[in-house]
Amino acid sequence: MRKEVDEVVNEVVNKVSLRNVSKVYNVGEKEYRALDHVDLDIEEGKLVVILGPSGAGKSTLLNLIGGMDTPSEGEVIVNGENITGYSENKLSDFRAKSVGFIFQFYNILPSLTVRENVELINEIVKDHLDAAEALEDVGLSEHMYKFPNQLSGGEQQRVSIARAIAKNPALLLCDEPTGALDSQTGVMILKILKKQTTKERGNNTVIIVTHNALIADIADVVIRVKNGRIKSVEKNLKPVNIDEVQW
Repeated sequence: MRKEVDEVVNEVVNKVSLRNVSKVYNVGEKEYRALDHVDLDIEEGKLVVILGPSGAGKSTLLNLIGGMDTPSEGEVIVNGENITGYSENKLSDFRAKSVGFIFQFYNILPSLTVRENVELINEIVKDHLDAAEALEDVGLSEHMYKFPNQLSGGEQQRVSIARAIAKNPALLLCDEPTGALDSQTGVMILKILKKQTTKERGNNTVIIVTHNALIADIADVVIRVKNGRIKSVEKNLKPVNIDEVQW
């Protein structure tokens, strides 16, 4: 039995690893430690939820994993590559080709139609999904030729989500992806994010930062952060079906 367990462990592929990572900001004469000597491994093909109060270090953690910021000390390893020492150009290339982002701010271009906003990723990655398919996934097929100012805030958020999943990134990072959505649409989006982790989509890794503890029930892994440190990493052997989550 022990041998079987060891064999399973040996097959685990870590998509993300952090080794002794700290992030320190200097505010005036004071030092603010957003992350404090963090060690963490996140497996490939998992839906991961990071929970914690405001100021706990959740967004800083997400920014470091996505190459949007660099640690003050320690190493960030993604897909076996130590991105800590990357130049700005190499980090930019890494973000463009390997990482998808869903933020609370939509970052969509007002001068382009909904479809054109999603098709922007066609110039960045080769193995992208069809824009129409991604928009159908988020329930916006009927709006693809509209401009952002013709959409509600929730619909604009779904455009940014469609663009992120159309990129079909190996690593999809989400900061409160359902924050601007009603519960029904939120369930739909969570189903789409879960789908990104399947073999059909390439065993992508999805990391969600949220204040909503209910979302933790559907995750494969729940990471709790407090005061810049990892308080716990819990594997959920039986994630709840998304339709069963009580909002």
